[in-house]
Amino acid sequence: MPMTSQRMTSQRTTSQRTTSPPATSRPPESRPGEVSIAIYSDIICPWCYLGKRRLEEGLRLAGIADASIAWLPYELNPAMPEEGMDRTAYLDGKFGPGKRAEIEQRLSEAAREDGLAFNWHAVRRTPNTRKAHVLIALAAGHGAADLAKGALMAAYFEQGRDIGAFEVLADIGAGVGLSSAELKAAFADPALNGEISHLEAQAATMGVQGVPFFIVNNRYGVSGAQPAAMWAEVLPRMMAEPASAD
Repeated sequence: MPMTSQRMTSQRTTSQRTTSPPATSRPPESRPGEVSIAIYSDIICPWCYLGKRRLEEGLRLAGIADASIAWLPYELNPAMPEEGMDRTAYLDGKFGPGKRAEIEQRLSEAAREDGLAFNWHAVRRTPNTRKAHVLIALAAGHGAADLAKGALMAAYFEQGRDIGAFEVLADIGAGVGLSSAELKAAFADPALNGEISHLEAQAATMGVQGVPFFIVNNRYGVSGAQPAAMWAEVLPRMMAEPASAD
């Protein structure tokens, strides 16, 4: 599946740390022996949190110390009010009373196997995630998109913080080198918000119907929070082939 053009800067990353990104408008094309991965996901998607952790572990198991990662926006609830909603009311309305607890238990069991812990009791609101995606895009320019993504997900799923609130976003942004003034300007930037909307529309055009969705070496589409062992098995084979030039 060809990767479409996008401004969000890619970055070199491992499961442990990130470094400065190359100055490019799209993930660099990979040569044999290298890997680039573009990932559509939403911050409040629990399977995306698991998918991120499993990919990182898969890279470690495969001995891949240097991978080019680009985080792409996908809003599960694009019509969510800017102030968000009470999470229990929202999910009970979406899945029906009682179903939410069943889903949370299943997710918690899966998370424990990967060393994650969802703190469902602390998560009180379902936020609008547009500003969080803007923060990640801004952090990419500082080589910190992966760090920002992880911090936002941990803040939401483990600390129960409202990642739609400016003060929370400003605190997380400060942790990856972004000032409040930078964030305010980015949140109000119609061009940047337009690019995020464009990328989300491209996901729909490519047939992405759920997240996480991984595009490896501009060629292979992988859907879902795949096990680390799967990544460890298939990534070396994918790396042996050049990325598509399309």
